[in-house]
Amino acid sequence: MTKPILAFVACLLFPMAIHAQSAPFDMTPQQLANPDNEPAYVFPVPTHRQMSWQETEFYAFFHYGMNTYTNREWGLGSEDERTFAPTLPPNPKQWLEAVKAAGMKGGIAVVKHHDGFCLWPTATTTHSVELAGNENGRQTNIPRDFAKAARQLKLKYGFYVSPWDRHNLHYGTDRYVNDVFLRQCAELAQYGDDQFEMWFDGANGGDGYYGGRNTTLKVDRSTYYDIPNLRDSIHKVCPDIILWGVGGEARWIGNEEGWAGETNWSAEEVGYAPENNGMYGTEDGWAWEAGESDAKLTDHGWFWHNGEKPMSAERLFRMYLETVGRNSTLILNCPPGPDGRLPEADVTVLKEFGVMLKSRLGNDLARKAKIQATNTRQAGRKRNYGVKHLTDGKTLTYWATDDDVKTATLTLTWSRPQTVRYVDLMEHIRRGQRVRAFHIEVSTDGQQWKRVANGCKTTTIGYRRIVPLNGSTAKSYDQGLTVKALRIVIDDSKACPLLQKVAVY
Repeated sequence: MTKPILAFVACLLFPMAIHAQSAPFDMTPQQLANPDNEPAYVFPVPTHRQMSWQETEFYAFFHYGMNTYTNREWGLGSEDERTFAPTLPPNPKQWLEAVKAAGMKGGIAVVKHHDGFCLWPTATTTHSVELAGNENGRQTNIPRDFAKAARQLKLKYGFYVSPWDRHNLHYGTDRYVNDVFLRQCAELAQYGDDQFEMWFDGANGGDGYYGGRNTTLKVDRSTYYDIPNLRDSIHKVCPDIILWGVGGEARWIGNEEGWAGETNWSAEEVGYAPENNGMYGTEDGWAWEAGESDAKLTDHGWFWHNGEKPMSAERLFRMYLETVGRNSTLILNCPPGPDGRLPEADVTVLKEFGVMLKSRLGNDLARKAKIQATNTRQAGRKRNYGVKHLTDGKTLTYWATDDDVKTATLTLTWSRPQTVRYVDLMEHIRRGQRVRAFHIEVSTDGQQWKRVANGCKTTTIGYRRIVPLNGSTAKSYDQGLTVKALRIVIDDSKACPLLQKVAVY
């Protein structure tokens, strides 16, 4: 042992020896490891950015670009830049105003699809708006205008940038990743550090123009795009952003039809589970990768096509119940037309849906109910877990049971009969997803009970679960049930259940 180290050790030990001989024993109060009696985590759990993303719940997709003017869904990459010629200056603010009226909290704009055409001036390629066919096109900068409009409207925003590029000569080589794709993502990150999602499509490699090579290329998307480096770099600029798809922070729900599994775990066996498992997740999956459901407002493709029509507001409401109401987010595609605006028919339906959403899920009857629980967790020093937290509207408070209690019943009673159609539940997933099974019962007198929602699988809850009490998402607003009491019975849970919200509509 060297002299400096010996001297350091002596400084530590010598005063202690003297103190032991000359001072009485020092009584130090014990510091409890868990003074607030908080429940243990059930891993995996979401990161802060994943939690913020999940809370967005419902947001828009805007597929707009070269395909809008070629009547294609997937461009080949050989399109003449002059084909992009908007009849009016594109108006992202009009897009976002329309979806905000529908109750959405944000939107994601496609700024580069598989054809490689970029909707902003970029240093990475000449295949961009700078060579568009008219002044409206040449002045277009969707990332700039979209971000500005979103901030004005207090909405979240992000961008879709396709990793696959059927135009670029270097696609399939390291040069494409380093000099084109990563630089494009970095350019887009500079349009705002408050972005909430960057969207990477799962389509990667195939036939294309590829700078005149006109060939077919295949890449391993799990390694080719240098995602760990991309993720770290983008997070430094945009700390709350989620990298969707190949970015690995949220998963595709597994279909493009606007539905998630009634049993839907946010955990997943990332890298092992097949894509068609996206609707359900994996109960004991090793990573938190909640699902996002992408679906179309219109009846043709993702991009605008002549003659398309929007879905009805009623159909959209069913989709909402089957996605947001099943522990998924919903990203609904609303395609702008050749004039750079959403068609009037789409705007009308979105507004109608927004009114429907507020009227059906706006008046929470649970706030007027007396709520009792069969078990409530013992309070800690600065925190309690009472049933009042189920209706306080806060995201950091919750009701919980004691550690050894994995089944429980919450009973809501009203002084007068209430007409009810939906129960809306939220787990406190910051400490993990827990509930495996539950059911709902109602009573007309508070004495006799009847199980309802028999057409639904009431298994997982997760971030949010909305249960139509008549058991049908298709006809959920048919005649309601008149009750004086309602019970939510948790039948099975991985650990003590934690609920942060109970609402009844």
